[in-house]
Amino acid sequence: MADVLWLLSRVTLTDLVDILLVGLTFFGLLLLMRGTQAVSLLRGVIVLLLFAFLVGKFFRLTAFYWLFRSIVPALLVVIPIVLQPELRRAFERLGRPAGLVLWSGREVATERTLDAIAMASRWLSERRHGALIVIQRETGLQEYIDRGVTIDAAVTPELLVTIFHPNTALHDGAAIIRGDRVVAAACVLPLAESMMVDSRLGTRHRAALGLSEQTDAVTVVVSEESGVISVAYNGRMVRHLDERRLKKILRVLCQPHFPTDGFAQWFSRHGSRGEEAEGKESALA
Repeated sequence: MADVLWLLSRVTLTDLVDILLVGLTFFGLLLLMRGTQAVSLLRGVIVLLLFAFLVGKFFRLTAFYWLFRSIVPALLVVIPIVLQPELRRAFERLGRPAGLVLWSGREVATERTLDAIAMASRWLSERRHGALIVIQRETGLQEYIDRGVTIDAAVTPELLVTIFHPNTALHDGAAIIRGDRVVAAACVLPLAESMMVDSRLGTRHRAALGLSEQTDAVTVVVSEESGVISVAYNGRMVRHLDERRLKKILRVLCQPHFPTDGFAQWFSRHGSRGEEAEGKESALA
């Protein structure tokens, strides 16, 4: 206790301002990257470093602690390179008007939103209009939103059908939904990297699988050729859904806390990387 009091007595006003500025700098950088995949990556790196530091110090593992100290300087170089796209977008956002006014908090899709998505998917399927609808969950999708056209409108079946009408300028891309709002359309998504994806699948299905491999988003796809409705989640895809079954799947996947019951196993069992999975005998049928 005496050492702590002695240390506090040595702290001057300049030191406090210095510490405050450093803390504000890191806090500002985290705010700028909030809503992107970079936050999850940074969280994982910080947890790993803290674990390695505590293990090395507590158990007095000299070699392991030396390895930890040797890796840290390399990470200071590697991390900015890996996060280069996110950092670039963060500084671009900072330079825009109201650049520090950021979205905060997690919004959950309501029953009304999911019903609107299911109804719009049925309408689009009947008309053979291709569609790619993304529902954001825990992982931020801001980097993909920035690539699209900002909409920020309430989710309605009519709006979604209009966005994906072949004669509109926004139909070629994904519509991203956050909470009860369509935040952007015509967004470009990453394609699936797995070599096991069915070669018969088009770009929309590959993009849906690609995003589900990198994030926890739920993606609804309507095939332009066949009108088949599919759902992609966690690198898997369930196809040949009708409005009722689509609505049930979305209600489970979009819960605030993903259930720990057998639904995840059901999705993995009936889902595939592009194969036609019916799942007719499942509990959702």
